[in-house]
Amino acid sequence: MEHKKQTSLSLLKAFTCAIITMGVMAIAHAQDAKVDPSGTWVWTNPGRGGNPGSTNTLVLKYSNDSLTGTLKAPARGGKTISTEISDGKLAGTQISFNVTRTYGTNTAVRGYTGTVSADAIKGTTSSIGRDGEKRSNKWEAKREASGTK
Repeated sequence: MEHKKQTSLSLLKAFTCAIITMGVMAIAHAQDAKVDPSGTWVWTNPGRGGNPGSTNTLVLKYSNDSLTGTLKAPARGGKTISTEISDGKLAGTQISFNVTRTYGTNTAVRGYTGTVSADAIKGTTSSIGRDGEKRSNKWEAKREASGTK
């Protein structure tokens, strides 16, 4: 009878260890899961003084752990500026990249960070203003359905 109790106790311990191990592995796998941000993302910046906002279009490509893309934004005179992103990174669901633009002799870098889900990127942008102060704004892009635009 004593031998049966020890065997049952050993099986119970082994079963408990197996369940704990599977739980830890599931958590680790979930943390490693990445959302594929490839596709077209659109958002509108608020306009100044009650004017309509400007719509931005971000086209991302994620392949072989490399994040690349192009940001298309309105410019003066109804034109559109296309700028390649740099320093693109994706870690799990956390995304980051920079957009560098040159205006005459001035260069401005805006950093974008956020959390990617299946249909949205929510985060903040940061840049240095003309006054030298760091500025940040919230941004939220929506994934555009494939086949449009």
